[in-house]
Amino acid sequence: MAQETLLKEQFDGVLRLTLNRPDKLNALTPEMRQELLTALKDAHDMPEVRTVILTGSGRAFCTGQDLNDILPDSAGEKPDLGDVLTQHYSPIIHAIRQMEKPVLCAVNGVATGAGAGLAFACDMVFAAKSAKFIHAFSRLGLVPGVGASFHLPRMVGEVRAKGLMLTGMPLTAERAADWGLIWEAIADDQLQGEVLDIATGLAKGPTSAYAMTKHLIHASADSTLEDQLVREAEMQRRAGNSENHTEGLNAFLEKRSPVFK
Repeated sequence: MAQETLLKEQFDGVLRLTLNRPDKLNALTPEMRQELLTALKDAHDMPEVRTVILTGSGRAFCTGQDLNDILPDSAGEKPDLGDVLTQHYSPIIHAIRQMEKPVLCAVNGVATGAGAGLAFACDMVFAAKSAKFIHAFSRLGLVPGVGASFHLPRMVGEVRAKGLMLTGMPLTAERAADWGLIWEAIADDQLQGEVLDIATGLAKGPTSAYAMTKHLIHASADSTLEDQLVREAEMQRRAGNSENHTEGLNAFLEKRSPVFK
């Protein structure tokens, strides 16, 4: 029986997606990329899923593209790596960024290249203390991809982004947390439990407000202050007219926990 390369588990409002090629350090094959994209799109449309977790099995989160799939063919013809990014990786990054629900990443081990790119596209990143982030594209004579050149400078600044990408030096989870690149570095044996607890709490929250909050933050990267103030007012108008706001307000006045939709 063929091994499942993407595991899907549902908890209370949480969908956990686990990259599952532990013997290959979860290097991504074309089939895995398509499975992941389909699962993310399905999660977007499933009302019972209110938070998503992306993680890996074994001792790695993801070591990026499986290089065996991009080697020259028998005639020496090289694949178009730009097409690989455009057709296969960009849709995954868009699916994560456009998900109208929180997407958490539990980096259980090394995250290299496209693996790091996937992690940094998520809304909140948690990492085991033994984990490392490596942008090793330059070692293969390549440039950063999978959204890394967009996300990393915005997270840690241009100087640190250049240093990480030009040298390919590993970045430890604890230093990544100190730099604000991830939310928290967690003891290895506690990572999955803590991330699931946080995801379950978010799944009980006002998903509609989360979606609008994500939209505001993403839009701010290319927005003027005036444009962002206008956008905030519009989103607040929508949030203020929602059932979730009514429920949150009533729960506050009645001194009880809200039950959001």
